Amino acid sequence: MAMNIHFFSTKSYDRTAFTTANVAPQFQFSFHEAPLQATTAVLAAGADAVCAFVNDTIDAACILALKQAGVRIIALRCAGFNNVDLPAAQNAGITVVRVPAYSPYAVAEHTLGLILCLNRSIHRAFNRVREGNFSLAGFTGFDLHGKTVGLVGTGRIGAVMADICLGLGCRVLAIDPIPNAELQRKGVMYDNVAAVIAGAHILSLHCPLGPESRHMINSATLATMRPGAMLVNTSRGGLVETKAVINALKSDQLGGFALDVYEEEAALFFEDHSQDIIADDIFMRLTTFPNVLITGHQAFLTHEALAAIATTTLANIASVVNGQPCANTVGLG
Repeated sequence: MAMNIHFFSTKSYDRTAFTTANVAPQFQFSFHEAPLQATTAVLAAGADAVCAFVNDTIDAACILALKQAGVRIIALRCAGFNNVDLPAAQNAGITVVRVPAYSPYAVAEHTLGLILCLNRSIHRAFNRVREGNFSLAGFTGFDLHGKTVGLVGTGRIGAVMADICLGLGCRVLAIDPIPNAELQRKGVMYDNVAAVIAGAHILSLHCPLGPESRHMINSATLATMRPGAMLVNTSRGGLVETKAVINALKSDQLGGFALDVYEEEAALFFEDHSQDIIADDIFMRLTTFPNVLITGHQAFLTHEALAAIATTTLANIASVVNGQPCANTVGLG
């Protein structure tokens, strides 16, 4: 009998990727566009597993509802798990699995794209040319070659980003609890948080979000950055205190901010709000700056990444159901 998996926060590309990966077919799918939260968990009645995404709210109330619905597995089709109440899941006897790596190239390459686009005002030039305006005023950027890039985190994505930056002729400083010896051999220099933040012309975030890293970029750390430096966040929105960034942009302490994630993105991203009045004043303030570039959590979105996410997620679920060890299980340790 096929396992029943209910998917939440799904889009057309999710349905395509998972349907393609279900080659046996070993699983039976039900796709919901609604996010997973306490009030929608009832939709999973009869499911063996639910598959959730980054902005679903899997708190204690949601987990209780999932347990009552008979769900045994919460499968995250993403790397981060800060949106899951792990103690509640453990108490409910529900196993949580994730996709720690899908395509680090997808996120690292998008990060580079944001840096290049913001630095050289490509997005603004595109709009200008469409209007017949070929003025170059305000578009002066800087050579990346020879500049110092600070990487907060050198896991799979951070390591690819380090290679990209080295290939561009940048000096790379990094922070990570476990330095990557191969990157060190290539010339990456590890240092403490203060030194990396202060030394970077471009600071790029590639670390998980947790209690110790929430708002690691705040008014105090921004004040220690090089005047005019660029900040890039393609990891988790909660790493950055947005109000502090706005103040740093207004004072010219921060020279530019590129982001693919935003702390309050759950109410905005992945949906069409073009006909709505967006009530988030902080987000809308960001959009007024000419030196801010925002994409809506699309860094992961490549064919290769979607295929890897689907394949790994289904393999995770199969391993748990068959009582086999699963390296991607998320525990409390």
